[in-house]
Amino acid sequence: MATTKEATLHQRILSDIESQIVSGAWPPGHRIPFELALAEQYDCSRMTVNKALTQLARAGLIERRKRSGSFVTHPQAQSAVLEIHDIKSEVQSLNLPYSHKLVKISERRGRAEDARRLQFAGSVPVIEINCIHYAGPRPFCLENRVINLDAVPDAAKADFAALPPGPWLLNQVPWSTAEHQIRAISVEGDEAASLGVAKGTACLVVERRTWSSSGPITHVRLTYPGDRHSLVARFTPSS
Repeated sequence: MATTKEATLHQRILSDIESQIVSGAWPPGHRIPFELALAEQYDCSRMTVNKALTQLARAGLIERRKRSGSFVTHPQAQSAVLEIHDIKSEVQSLNLPYSHKLVKISERRGRAEDARRLQFAGSVPVIEINCIHYAGPRPFCLENRVINLDAVPDAAKADFAALPPGPWLLNQVPWSTAEHQIRAISVEGDEAASLGVAKGTACLVVERRTWSSSGPITHVRLTYPGDRHSLVARFTPSS
């Protein structure tokens, strides 16, 4: 059983090395001091040092190489998958009443921009929808969406003034793949006016495409004032 002193030293070694890595003082590829040197530095046994280094290796912060020593790992890219949330639920989670307004809707033969947004080679009939979503009296989000009418023909006669296109699509069309892109912009002109913010205000834009087995379904651009929205994604590292 470890003594109190050993347990304290173990935690101290962990914290010290982790701080050096997280702060960037020890960059990726940096060689960690050898076990013997750390044992002398902390006046403890090599076993205590070994346990601390093993724990850091399991956490993915360092890599241990036979006969070479331990090195700070190079970070691996992680993919965070965002769920497709209903904007109404987002607003209600803030304990505010939700409402939406259909601003504009148009049906047309798809143009080059629509093909780019849907990532579809060729031209398909589309319906474009613009909505404002509200949290209480304040605009919460702007929605601009194109829907592939070949994939969802019923969208042409849906009442999007009564039910926003997001939940309508989730109820009507099973999707198999989704992609999110997130970026920051400064809004100008009509967008700033619709959101009730000053021109140049920083906003968060979430763009999402969804596909079914038969092809692209929709592309939506959601624009949020930067101080009214945050994104949370839970993920686990690949093995």
